[in-house]
Amino acid sequence: MDEALLRSLTPSVLAILVRRGADFAAAEDAVQDALVEAIRVWPADMPRDPKGWLITTAWRKFLDATRADAARRRREDRVDEEPAPGPAPDADDTLQLYFLCAHPSLTPSSAVALTLRAVGGLTTRQIARAYLVPEATMAQRISRAKRTVSGVRFDRPGDVATVLRVLYLVFNEGYSGDVDLAAEAIRLTRQLAAAVDHPEAAGLLALMLLHHARRAARTAPDGGLVPLAEQDRGRWDTGAIAEGIGILQAALARDRLGEFQAQAAIAALHADAPTAGETDWVQIVEWYDELTRLTDSPVVRLNRAVAVGEADGPRAGLAALAELDSSLPRHTAVAAYLHERDGDPATAARLYAEAAHKASDLAERAHLTRQAARLNSRRPR
Repeated sequence: MDEALLRSLTPSVLAILVRRGADFAAAEDAVQDALVEAIRVWPADMPRDPKGWLITTAWRKFLDATRADAARRRREDRVDEEPAPGPAPDADDTLQLYFLCAHPSLTPSSAVALTLRAVGGLTTRQIARAYLVPEATMAQRISRAKRTVSGVRFDRPGDVATVLRVLYLVFNEGYSGDVDLAAEAIRLTRQLAAAVDHPEAAGLLALMLLHHARRAARTAPDGGLVPLAEQDRGRWDTGAIAEGIGILQAALARDRLGEFQAQAAIAALHADAPTAGETDWVQIVEWYDELTRLTDSPVVRLNRAVAVGEADGPRAGLAALAELDSSLPRHTAVAAYLHERDGDPATAARLYAEAAHKASDLAERAHLTRQAARLNSRRPR
């Protein structure tokens, strides 16, 4: 079963059902049912037109659900007869669906959650992890959002800033999570940057390109994580780096700074350094100060503590870290790194082991476990 194919077809199928008259929540349920049916049927009988099969199956699922619900009789009367089978239209409605999910009636957090679930293909657990909330809380948020957009049509565009936030989270999950969505997020952000006059669209595209340029060097042959300082910079995509820096410079020249431009500037400083030792950490701290002013995000402050530790020494980094909530994800891992830099391997080993226990990502957990083992192996017996 080609799960990537199913994931790529989902937005278009969902959009077609909505255009035919299904409300968003019912359409999303029908598409999910059709995907389950595809997983059951396709291995033994792959259709010649997978998209057309999904559209037909999802539409039938929607009609069945509509007819089964007595409270929806009036809507059923307005539903057109099922269109005759034929080649599926080749239109790409994905970005349009992002704007539908970013409807003004939704709060930004609900809009992001709904889009990640319905269009981005992420699980409720993945979305909850990105928002640092329990899975049950996120499930309730998504359900409320689906009810809110019931009946919403494509003629009411959503908020560009919300769509950018969704694309950013989709890219992050694709870059470091369980589902590979990074290339799709870059494709859609290119479309958006070309269609709207918004410097943060360009900033986000630059950020994605600069991070994606390092992707090949982020993992070892055995699948283990390779920290930035240890990556083979010869494997970085210099073309993507050059493009990202060019886009960023044009965006910064407009003097309308936003958080994605500031993040891209930090990524550009890393990409521009020939070696890890030549990284301009002082300027990176300055950009983190700008980013903190723009977002006041605890995650940004955590990353800033690492940068301070590189620019001003590990003691300064630990002082910055002490100001943050110790329950913050990666807080323990950062503390371990700074304590090792400060010449305290025993404390660092203990904290690396503790951070490994807390890590939800298997690759990250394995990396932190290796770090703890490395330091423990050096201790006198």
